[in-house]
Amino acid sequence: MAHPTPVALVTGASRGIGAATAVELARRGIHAVIAARTQGGLEETDDAIRAAGGTATLLPLDLTDGAALDSIGPSLFERFGRLDILLANAGTLGVLTPVPHIQDSDWNEAVAVNISANWRLIRTCAPLLLNAPHGRAVFVTSRIVMNPGAYFGIYGATKAALHHLVLSWAAETRESTLRVNLADPGPVATALRRVGFPGEDQSKIPQPADVAVRLADMCMPGETRHGEMIRVSPIPL
Repeated sequence: MAHPTPVALVTGASRGIGAATAVELARRGIHAVIAARTQGGLEETDDAIRAAGGTATLLPLDLTDGAALDSIGPSLFERFGRLDILLANAGTLGVLTPVPHIQDSDWNEAVAVNISANWRLIRTCAPLLLNAPHGRAVFVTSRIVMNPGAYFGIYGATKAALHHLVLSWAAETRESTLRVNLADPGPVATALRRVGFPGEDQSKIPQPADVAVRLADMCMPGETRHGEMIRVSPIPL
């Protein structure tokens, strides 16, 4: 029997944008399956979800573990009988370095997390999302895809590959009820951004909760856009 309320899978949900959006989805009555590597971070997100009156299931997950990723779809079906929303937020910046200096290990990790993990998530979750009354899939990306910059080669290249992968899937599902989009949150005060811009005053840029509402909106039945890269920043850019 299917779970009585909609179910969302949110990756990278232990902190930042993923955690804030999981809380916002739960506040709207959606059961959040929150995934991340750190158990402690997931527990903190779970506490915030419960404080907001929502419910969650914790899913400790290493995105480089292909077998674990492949089992998600069947596990969700067995546990809930449904999946209505996939918010693929987890990602890695990689190492900021000149392209000729990129090391094998840094390249391979970024490809595993930013591309391969999302391909596996699509593959394992697609049947459930296509069967949902209002399936929604949102992948967090960056405008760096359109504006390559020095030293961001690893991050930009892997996000560009994700961009193409997601839009290809969107083209393939255009005649279905599933809506698939990319979301560009712009500058947000996250740990990942702090690595890329260490001298930035993060109190002067949007916080994760500022973009969570717009990301959650993209996951709702009323979202009609499909195959687009949507800017969700709360400030004009």
